[in-house]
Amino acid sequence: MFDDLVHIENPRRNPIRPRDIENFLGRREPEAIEDFQIVAEFIYSYRGNRQTFMQYRRTTELLLAWAWLVNLKPLIETTRQDIERFMDFSINPPEAWIGESRQLRFKVIRGVRKPNPDWRPFYSPDSEYNPKPATVSACFKTLGSFFGFLVEENYIDQNPVLGLRQKSKFIKSEQEAAAPRFLSAAQWHYVHEAAKELAVDKPAEHERTLFAVTAMFCMYLRISELVGSERWRPIMGHFHKDSRDRWWFSTVGKGNKERNIAVSNDMLAALRRYRRSRGLIALPYPGEQSVLLHARSRTGGLSSVTRLRLLCKQVFLQAAQRMTEEGRIREARTLETATPHWLRHTGISFDVLRRPLHHIRDDAGHSSIRTTNRYIDSALEERHRSARRKPLRSNSESRRRNS
Repeated sequence: MFDDLVHIENPRRNPIRPRDIENFLGRREPEAIEDFQIVAEFIYSYRGNRQTFMQYRRTTELLLAWAWLVNLKPLIETTRQDIERFMDFSINPPEAWIGESRQLRFKVIRGVRKPNPDWRPFYSPDSEYNPKPATVSACFKTLGSFFGFLVEENYIDQNPVLGLRQKSKFIKSEQEAAAPRFLSAAQWHYVHEAAKELAVDKPAEHERTLFAVTAMFCMYLRISELVGSERWRPIMGHFHKDSRDRWWFSTVGKGNKERNIAVSNDMLAALRRYRRSRGLIALPYPGEQSVLLHARSRTGGLSSVTRLRLLCKQVFLQAAQRMTEEGRIREARTLETATPHWLRHTGISFDVLRRPLHHIRDDAGHSSIRTTNRYIDSALEERHRSARRKPLRSNSESRRRNS
């Protein structure tokens, strides 16, 4: 709804037009015009500080859209309970509000700046939106400032944010964050076998899928680190060998942070297989510009996160079907809900019991060892679950004694 610092106009000199609100909502809403005007004035008052302006714009714009489209109440009627519902919505937004790539808010179309229809309030390339505690805390701070401003402007009588008694229930520490979702050893076996079967049946399409699945597991890659975008174009040359014949993979992850990932022997074997399927020499040469994942036409690099997500989903469903046929119904049902990001979690969870944590931290791109520590309890839980029904004697020995 609101442009950036360079283009935003003084709302007192250029008030919102009723027609603009009607185009957005598809209906006439006199209260919405007042809401928009007061939010615009609040945001504009912080134009002297870029970071504050962007944070306040993001939260109040989201609040406005939620109030109009979800809560169906004007801001003047906002209560403490509404703020709690808004926070729940902000922490767990519906999929339609989450973008898979970062988009500009506005685009110039035939010389006119217009809202970009592909922009979304939330961004998560890995299909799982999990806001950091600092993000939730900043949202609370913005809401407090905004509703305090409305009180000062005599728009409302009291600040509903001040009535919240348990903000801590929305703000979890890193240690309290939800445990990562990952595949069991059996599920991963079926997934890898399904990917190999698809690669044999349709090599032109699924040798790429098998390589991607293996890379997310072995190198803890996010799906966005395999797909080309404006900020990152993965190429074969990002696999490189140092002076001691050790192979590494360079990538750019969240926060535009570069990192080098140690490449295992099995990952190197998967790379050789994938390159052979593309008619390339066994291993990349220094500076090789060949795209890492080819597009369907093979004329360029894969640039659609959605496309790769669908390919992984095909693998998960085929693996789940095989598990169902073999009577492993419960594990199959869980596998049907898996996302590609689970592969990264699975690789990390398997390795925390056999690799030094600081090595995993650096390969995974975790900002803190505390993030890596979250995987230990998950791995131990899976390890203990597999041991619960471990018998004292083998089945063959039990049958022999009974006879």
